[in-house]
Amino acid sequence: MLEIKNLSKTYSNGVKAIDEVNLKLEHGMFGLLGPNGAGKSSLMRTIATLQQPDSGTIKFDGIDVLKNPQDLRLKLGYLPQDFDVYPRISAIDLLDHMAVLKGLDNKKERKKAVEGLLYQTNLWDDRKKAVSSFSGGMKQRFGIAQALLGDPQLIIVDEPTAGLDPEERNRFHNLLSDIGENKVVVLSTHIVDDVEELCSDFAILADGAIQVQGKPQDLREQLNNRVWKKIIAKSALEKARESYQVISTKLKAGETLIHVLSDHDISSEGFEKIIPDLENVYFSTLFNCKKFATKKNTAE
Repeated sequence: MLEIKNLSKTYSNGVKAIDEVNLKLEHGMFGLLGPNGAGKSSLMRTIATLQQPDSGTIKFDGIDVLKNPQDLRLKLGYLPQDFDVYPRISAIDLLDHMAVLKGLDNKKERKKAVEGLLYQTNLWDDRKKAVSSFSGGMKQRFGIAQALLGDPQLIIVDEPTAGLDPEERNRFHNLLSDIGENKVVVLSTHIVDDVEELCSDFAILADGAIQVQGKPQDLREQLNNRVWKKIIAKSALEKARESYQVISTKLKAGETLIHVLSDHDISSEGFEKIIPDLENVYFSTLFNCKKFATKKNTAE
């Protein structure tokens, strides 16, 4: 179990990246969903012991992470958002080198682990190619291979599918699903579909704070009978924003599709009630967060 209590971090430039975060994660895939700049990578780096928080605690399977970071590192697999690799080194040689750095000293066991991970990540046929020549998706799969060295019990993947084409994204999803059954896997992303397809539990992070946490189905049900859609002219968008709680907009055939929140029946105004999805949960949460921030700033 990963347990985070009252975690906060403010950088020297005054940005409060993590604001009293509390999370308790069991085995399985947990999604941390939020827009760019929400504080996701700051939280991931802190859990991964790459930076110290200003306050709070992190515990994993009895380990006090902040006091004993090396104990966690022995159980940690981490794929950062910007994973870079050495040029002109084959995948199998680079992974073997990383295995040595991770403490796999026994040559026979290390060979078995490296070859097994190359098979698991579907990179065996490309094992002798330089990783610098890999496509974006292949580099991400190599990244998860290095994260899995040493059979870690906590795995953190930060924005792993950003920039991947649909085929590579599906392949990566299947890989994460396979490894997420008996480990704690934290998936940090701004892509709603990643969480929808992979995670049984998730939280939305915005302004450095957890805005909502729960199971996708439960949070969708909380919006039942509250989400409406309507196609309007692009020129009418600002007026719609003044009249309704517009949580998302999308251009469609030269017009604008809007989703709004309303506890009242607005079908007489041309709106159609829809079954809420996780994207509605996400955008309604960000809308309320933004509204709260606006009120707070006005009050100050």
